[in-house]
Amino acid sequence: MKELLTLVIASGNPGKTAEIKELLTDYPICIKNLADFGPIPPVVEDGETFEENAYKKASFVSRVLGLPALADDSGLVVEALDGAPGIYSARYAGDDAGDTQRCNKLLTEMRGKSNRRAAFECVISIAVPTGPALTYEARCEGLILETPAGENGFGYDPVFYYPPFKKTFAQLTREEKGRVSHRGKALQELKDEFDKVAIWIRQHMPRPEKFNCREEG
Repeated sequence: MKELLTLVIASGNPGKTAEIKELLTDYPICIKNLADFGPIPPVVEDGETFEENAYKKASFVSRVLGLPALADDSGLVVEALDGAPGIYSARYAGDDAGDTQRCNKLLTEMRGKSNRRAAFECVISIAVPTGPALTYEARCEGLILETPAGENGFGYDPVFYYPPFKKTFAQLTREEKGRVSHRGKALQELKDEFDKVAIWIRQHMPRPEKFNCREEG
């Protein structure tokens, strides 16, 4: 019987952890998050891309805890704003701003612009303490509405309109959003080859050193 593999989600978000647990429920894996451990220093997300920030978070947590770690970095990329808010999506209206303030700032910046094309992008990084990492990327394209619609979801979901469903992300059920969202698609890619991922993790995790304990005569 294979040893149970532990994977740490580099987040204390219980919703994100539950989503990944549900996705990997058929695999011999133990999912933990940062709330299962003592406090560790925060990661400075100063990368210039989603990939850099995802790797920084996963690699840092993996090295601190000595376990494989998964992190994602994602955000909204708007064509008419030259890719903004991008990697600053969570801090677009200031560090202490909420979802409503971020959406309002975005709508203000988009006022009068005819090009409403935008995309949510997500990068997932799985790292081990020695440094190597696996990367999964996904993207979901849509349009920015002029006024919010819907009560579900979070972040920019109320202003992100998904044409195939003729609804905003905030009007979709969690199941619907999970099938088409950037994070949902990236996680599905991970699930589709998780057997290979598990092998890769085991091959790259540091092996514990063995010592012979013998008393000197």
